[in-house]
Amino acid sequence: MNTLIAYATKYGCVEKCASILSEKLTGEVDLYNLKEIKNIDISKYDKVIIGGSIYMGKIQKVVREFSSTKLNQLKEKEVGLFICGMGEGETAEKELKDSFPVELYAKATARGVFGGEFIFKKMNFLERLIVKKVSKVEKDVSNISEKKINEFAELMNNVYL
Repeated sequence: MNTLIAYATKYGCVEKCASILSEKLTGEVDLYNLKEIKNIDISKYDKVIIGGSIYMGKIQKVVREFSSTKLNQLKEKEVGLFICGMGEGETAEKELKDSFPVELYAKATARGVFGGEFIFKKMNFLERLIVKKVSKVEKDVSNISEKKINEFAELMNNVYL
């Protein structure tokens, strides 16, 4: 079985999570950064996993566009959806649900919130200022959950086409 992981990342957290996830999936897995590769032929994949990071409550535009423009093809695949962000609980679940087309979210085999990171050296001055003010965080923080990535991978691996 062939699996595509299509993602967008700003500072590398989603890429890190996508890479960890790819190692836990069975079969052939291709990773594509949607910011670098615009036209992906998803017809050769049995499973498609889409992920992105949340900024100001929203996922990157390139992820929304990919999900929308490929929606009809994606409805014919086994789909997994994930986000990375510092939100937790109901807030994070709402961000996940709001990040993808309703039909795609409803049919997804796996949905996940993998956590996020604040890595200050990767941010510009204004971003650091906002994070410090809003999140009350002064140093690098990571709350990536390998447990949640494992659970997501298990759901995707247990799909038999």
